[in-house]
Amino acid sequence: MTSLEYQKAVDWLFVQIPNYQRDGSSAYKPGLDNIKKLCTFFGNPQDKIRTIHIGGTNGKGSTSNMLASVLQESGYKIGLYNSPHLIDFTERIKIDGQNCNKEFVYNFIQKLKQLPEDILPSFFEFTTIMAFEYFYQQKVDLAIIEVGLGGRLDSTNIIKPLISAITNVQLDHQNILGDTIERIAREKAGIIKENTTIISGDENPSVKEIIINKAKETHSPFIDATKIETILESDLKGNYQKKNIRVVLALVDELREQGINISDENVKSGLLNVHHNTNFIGRWFEFSKEPLTICDTGHNQAGLEEVFNQLNTYLQQKHIVLGFVNDKKIDEVIPMLPSEAEFYFVKPSINRGRHPDDYEYLLKKSELNYKIFDSVQKGYLSAKQNCKKGEMIFIGGSNFVVGDFLEKNLLMT
Repeated sequence: MTSLEYQKAVDWLFVQIPNYQRDGSSAYKPGLDNIKKLCTFFGNPQDKIRTIHIGGTNGKGSTSNMLASVLQESGYKIGLYNSPHLIDFTERIKIDGQNCNKEFVYNFIQKLKQLPEDILPSFFEFTTIMAFEYFYQQKVDLAIIEVGLGGRLDSTNIIKPLISAITNVQLDHQNILGDTIERIAREKAGIIKENTTIISGDENPSVKEIIINKAKETHSPFIDATKIETILESDLKGNYQKKNIRVVLALVDELREQGINISDENVKSGLLNVHHNTNFIGRWFEFSKEPLTICDTGHNQAGLEEVFNQLNTYLQQKHIVLGFVNDKKIDEVIPMLPSEAEFYFVKPSINRGRHPDDYEYLLKKSELNYKIFDSVQKGYLSAKQNCKKGEMIFIGGSNFVVGDFLEKNLLMT
């Protein structure tokens, strides 16, 4: 298999199969019927591996990677399934920080042509079964599975995990999951399985109540991670990581109860070496020191509030490169933006990417100093040109903005 053959196979996959991240809600296929048929077709690999299920609106990627790092430090072979990818498709499926083997991906895509006609998978369903099969073939000790969207009807919800966690519940994907925190919480709580411990990292009393009630209904122990006090830190920067660390510590305590050997030193070292152990990037990621350039994939209202609160702790003049997808409510984002910064609004390259021309009428009403660009790279290069010594650049607003930026620039550093 050549690199060209691999790329053609992945391109074909993107074209043939509905992809929510690229195409939006029209490509979202809720329900477990399809994934059950897929798993049956491939021999139910998800039942042959030990799994940990991580859901939530924000923080599930960071939490999954921190836990993976801790378990790797403990000597276990760890599978990790995250989404979306930032640069290459294989980032979604990792073992001990190494991206999925491209030859495996290529060969697995060929099997798509052998599927019965009654199985019409979405992109996420297909990548989910691909992850299960890869982890089974590679004989991982544990596989950490991140929920894609929601929980109850997410294709990852076919697993029977050792333990589950919900990092938090915030407004996001309201057109699919519901227009209130409580409705979304019920969807997220759908990952809670019978007699399976659930850990919650959410401080909202109404969310906590919904999770507790679902835990009682399923006879599942409930652990409130928000009550954990710790001074441990991670190399994943961002003040919001403190909340995720508490969830990780609760997961570690429960895994120890289930016979997984994890020392205190493993925990400390694992939290401090997430980048090295799992190759995780995109969360308050320091791309360069001169000029100081940081990117973050926070994209919903709660995530962006955390990002801008953190950004406001930096005193230097800021050049902020921002882009959004079509379902983003820009009018809710603008009030969060630091008015003294210089802004470079850009269009992410995916189909769902929203061109700033579409919402410039909102920008004109604001007092922001801004320019508009039709690509992330053009916006970044303009920000870099205008950035004086001692100033900083921030890139964010969407996973796809950060992905576009890193794809163009990461290998050049």
